Amino acid sequence: MTSARGKAAELPPLVVDYRGERLAGVDEVGRGPLVGAVVAAAVILDPARPIEGLTDSKALSARRREALDVEIRERALAFAVAEASPAEVDALNIYHATHLAMRRAIDALSPAAEYLLVDGNRLPGHHLPGQAVVKGDARHPAIAAASILAKVARDAQMRALDARHPDYGFARHKGYPTREHLAALERFGALPEHRRSFAPVKRQLALF
Repeated sequence: MTSARGKAAELPPLVVDYRGERLAGVDEVGRGPLVGAVVAAAVILDPARPIEGLTDSKALSARRREALDVEIRERALAFAVAEASPAEVDALNIYHATHLAMRRAIDALSPAAEYLLVDGNRLPGHHLPGQAVVKGDARHPAIAAASILAKVARDAQMRALDARHPDYGFARHKGYPTREHLAALERFGALPEHRRSFAPVKRQLALF
């Protein structure tokens, strides 16, 4: 199994066209789940207060992510977490809702960013200049920090939803379309938090 660092090493070196200190890394979590918000984060790291161990949030244990989440919030020059709701996902589609969440996170930064590094292959339509970076969460620490904040925030939302609706297993599968989740959806039906435009939910709603 290739590590996040290994995947990044297979790509060309990242050249950033910005030399100031207000560079924001931007990433999202939650494009694939059937339930809940898509969550984005933006982080401006402080060069004077480096943070060890920043990498793709998916490559870290939950405990390590949560420890780094605290450290990022303490040491970053600025950070923000924002989201687009399930209703917005349904109204806009997941692609546009993801970019909406990203723009909200960028706009919430204080001090404001001057340049963006965004994980993925598209910029989110913000007025600031920036670069889209494929596998960016493994290639630049600011994007990694954003991926960690977004992942910790969304996982917390899924635990809270699990506490309200324990039959669905949200704390385990985080809303992704696992066999357990699909079986619960079939047995208990869709919740208000489910994304109506996603095929398994749409099919279930059509039965009622």
